[in-house]
Amino acid sequence: MNKLKRTVDARTIIDNPGLTELRKMASPKERTTKYGSAGFISRMRNRSARATFIVDCEGFTRGVDQQGMPPEKALALAEQVHEFLQDKEVIRMDRQLCLHPSCSFHCRLYITKDYASIPLQWLNMTFAVKDKDAEPDFVTIYVPEWPQCIIFCHPLEKITYILGPDYFGECKKSFLRKAMYAMKEKGGLGFHAGSKVLRVLDVQGELKEVGFIMFGLSGTGKTTLTMHDHGLTEPEKVMIRQDDVVLMDERGYCYGTENGFYIKTEGLDETQRVLFQAAVSPQAIFENVMVLEDGTIDFNNVELTSNGRGVILRSEVIGTDDKIDLEKAHKIIFITRRNDILPPVAKLTPEQAAAYFMLGESIETSAGDPSRAGQSKREVGTNPFIMGPEADEGNRLLDILKANPDMECYLLNTGAVGARPGRPGQKITIAMSTTIMKEIARGNIQWQQDPDWGYQVPAAIPGIEIAAYLPRHYYDHNTYQELVNNLRQERRNWLNKYQGLRSEILQAVEPPGS
Repeated sequence: MNKLKRTVDARTIIDNPGLTELRKMASPKERTTKYGSAGFISRMRNRSARATFIVDCEGFTRGVDQQGMPPEKALALAEQVHEFLQDKEVIRMDRQLCLHPSCSFHCRLYITKDYASIPLQWLNMTFAVKDKDAEPDFVTIYVPEWPQCIIFCHPLEKITYILGPDYFGECKKSFLRKAMYAMKEKGGLGFHAGSKVLRVLDVQGELKEVGFIMFGLSGTGKTTLTMHDHGLTEPEKVMIRQDDVVLMDERGYCYGTENGFYIKTEGLDETQRVLFQAAVSPQAIFENVMVLEDGTIDFNNVELTSNGRGVILRSEVIGTDDKIDLEKAHKIIFITRRNDILPPVAKLTPEQAAAYFMLGESIETSAGDPSRAGQSKREVGTNPFIMGPEADEGNRLLDILKANPDMECYLLNTGAVGARPGRPGQKITIAMSTTIMKEIARGNIQWQQDPDWGYQVPAAIPGIEIAAYLPRHYYDHNTYQELVNNLRQERRNWLNKYQGLRSEILQAVEPPGS
């Protein structure tokens, strides 16, 4: 197969316009807020996962959950796109992901001029590139007016074509997907995860900095916990690093990728001080958020979508500093949301951590699919952007954890315990989850083994009456065992999809000693 073309020939190439020029180009579609920030409405209001494909090519093995595209089809489509663009005005934007000298990526976006709001948002999410005319690491060619909705990525040539959607998230994720795969090629892993540092006084009264990364599907509270200050006061404090994607090497060093945060805005108000302050800045940019005639932003209005988004600058988020990297992921948190038999927190062995990473568990919410609300939902690594065999990711995570015994892993439930029909269960509050993370950092939690799952569950947590949150207290013995058996079978079925996953990872969801 011929290679996909990495450059665009167009009637006009608008070469790397600045923020002011981009906003002027996007102004016909802008509704300006009372804060002076820009709001835009797209035709499509979320990512088109079902229309996303990985090009099958020699030297690359596609994962179980990834849709393939024959290389001949990709080449034919690409040729049609390049012919279409020859008489168009096209914006070319060169930007950089990551800042570390040993890990950064030159990203080049081509997009038709009528959709300038997309590179406008991307500019605020990324960093300036040193040499815009150097050969880029990654290329994305984006044609929102294409009559068919189809996205395809060539994993080895590092090129993505986005055809049809006009949603900014497709642009952002096209580059992050390629960066995560590139990190895997280097021997590390790319994670859909937030990162932060908690500077705390430990049990000996010594001040120490503890690095956290947090995984979680939409609706589990990943952004809320990433942005939270945990009630810490000087000399203790929080330093927020990243909210979406980090790239971890074999030592547990986590490279940050972006200069902005891409937040969900539904229900945002002044009680969420950290996010709200950045969202009412003139520098914020909104997509599919209701802006009234007088410029008022109505974050509670979901007539457009429940997936309203905002791009905010890191520098305007309280609790950020001048670093985006995490020196070490000392604590890895897998955030889940379930309402019956999962405890508020569990401490995991490396094998269990690899299993729960592969499970990527939560439950469906009414905002996602109302017809499946409350049912189990899973995504390997809570990451829909994996390229290549999923089993490789779980196996490599296990290798990294075994090589770094100072890295600890936890399962954090942000739902409830004890739910059953007609009874919602005991809610696990944000305050409780943030307290748990704080006490994990301090080393203040006492643990005991759970007899059914083999992980460690809390016997005591400072500031929390943990007895009220022990799931088995809410059910009779037979009901509890039925819930355990059903969940175990679900987990077996999921993990067994991934050929090549190590036996010790599969065994991690079985009864202890079996």
